[in-house]
Amino acid sequence: MSGLDLFALALLGLLLVTGVGACLSKNLLVTLIIFMAYSVIMSIIWAMLQAPDLAITEAAVGAGVSSILMFVTLRRLRDIKRRAEDEKEG
Repeated sequence: MSGLDLFALALLGLLLVTGVGACLSKNLLVTLIIFMAYSVIMSIIWAMLQAPDLAITEAAVGAGVSSILMFVTLRRLRDIKRRAEDEKEG
């Protein structure tokens, strides 16, 4: 087996681990970070398959724009929860 084959197998293993990890994680922030890692690994795989257009799209949309939108959503959900707790106390 060549070094490239071992690298490809390692990437596929990491892809599987991140996919399962994102599904099983109970913390939303951890799930989001695992999702970002999944997107980065997937973009590397697309580049290895000589599909640079898909690799760039996966990196930009999967690890970039989608993650930023989910971070903002997560922050807003936490702000809403915090306001509701403050209203209960006051």
